[in-house]
Amino acid sequence: MNYTLHQLEIFLKVSELKSVTKASEALYLTQPAVSIQLKKFQDQFNIPLFEVVGRKIYITDFGDEIAMAAKKILAEVEAINYKALSFQGEIAGKLKIAIVSTAKYALPYFISDFINSNRGVDLNMDVTNKSSVISALENNEVDFAMVSTIPKHLKVNRIELMENKLYMVGPKDYKLKSKYLSISEMQKLPLIYRERGSATRLAMESFIESRKVSTYKTMELTSNEALKQAVLSGLGFSIMPLIGIKNALANNDLQIIPVKGLPIITNWCLIWLSTKKLSPVAEKLLEHISANKVNVIEKQFDYLKNY
Repeated sequence: MNYTLHQLEIFLKVSELKSVTKASEALYLTQPAVSIQLKKFQDQFNIPLFEVVGRKIYITDFGDEIAMAAKKILAEVEAINYKALSFQGEIAGKLKIAIVSTAKYALPYFISDFINSNRGVDLNMDVTNKSSVISALENNEVDFAMVSTIPKHLKVNRIELMENKLYMVGPKDYKLKSKYLSISEMQKLPLIYRERGSATRLAMESFIESRKVSTYKTMELTSNEALKQAVLSGLGFSIMPLIGIKNALANNDLQIIPVKGLPIITNWCLIWLSTKKLSPVAEKLLEHISANKVNVIEKQFDYLKNY
């Protein structure tokens, strides 16, 4: 047999995603290139690795065994590469971080210098919803998670990064009748919520319930970006993190609606399981963030002081 590491990587990704198209996208290869290498890999075995039924790929029991072996082999090769760099005095290793969608506007600024200065560090950052972030952390699938509310059922360590301010926002042509939005006026507004379980949704619901506001119409969207676009288009109003609407406010595409009791202020935190033994590269990242977070906030998020 004369298969290559590249072929192992391709077969492993196809077995995980059950799709040549998705595997090609994940590996940044063309679909024909993946198909060719997959066929060459299969040709080295007398037993089928997979079956194609209709347009679906089904991995055989033998294929599952080969995929497991491929995963171990590729992990060992990756470890060798990291060890080689470590022996040369470089910081090397893989970082896995899960973050809620709004955190994508913040975390990259806290880690970019570290990643760019250490070529041996590979970053896998999953941007998803809160429940998936907490699940990944709980199942020890990631080194860190970035959230604005700490999960109460988990014992975690944390490093606070910056404030998270949430304001009521609306389309640019809305005319406020007084200095602050009254409860009676708020009840006339169509409100747009994030999906259930998100920290933004929980904060908004808590505020609305505390004011005993009853709205006549609500909508629910599953990302901060989709919510912003909905408000921009005039579909409704929402309570949103300031960090995600910076440009829209600067361009006067959105406006903050003054409401007594707002903003809601929480803190963005990088958290990790208290029982987790962090890798050397994860420890180095924490050291970097601790040493540089004040400068990052002053340089990248100074505009927050204006609100």
